[in-house]
Amino acid sequence: MNAESDEHRDAATDGTDGSGKGLGSRAPHFVKRSRTLHLSWQVGVFVVGLAVVIAGIIMLPLPGPGWLVIFGGMAIWATEFVWAQLVLRWTKRKVTEAAQRALDPKVRRRNIILTVTGLVIVAALVGVYVAKYGFAMPWKIGK
Repeated sequence: MNAESDEHRDAATDGTDGSGKGLGSRAPHFVKRSRTLHLSWQVGVFVVGLAVVIAGIIMLPLPGPGWLVIFGGMAIWATEFVWAQLVLRWTKRKVTEAAQRALDPKVRRRNIILTVTGLVIVAALVGVYVAKYGFAMPWKIGK
């Protein structure tokens, strides 16, 4: 784990993202040569990324893969903006750490115990409700 953190720290200090690519714009070379064209390119990338992020935010309360779309918009921004590259790098590191913690046997055992306890409590509450009020379907079946 420390070796991975050191790798990320080294990548942050030398301006690479660990894959050998530097931070910053990934626009084509001919776009970078012209200041006006590069600024237009950045505005276009920002607007497209913003539209995708807004669509993801709208999908959070509605059906759809909201978080996935938001991270897709961040990935679009990361093609051009260093701050988005750093946010995605931080997010990836946190997700990896959470996945490793979730696979820890102690954490898995605790989660299973909490889930079973919750299910037993819910089953007991449903049993008490059915014993007190009976079981009746909310719609009429039959003649």
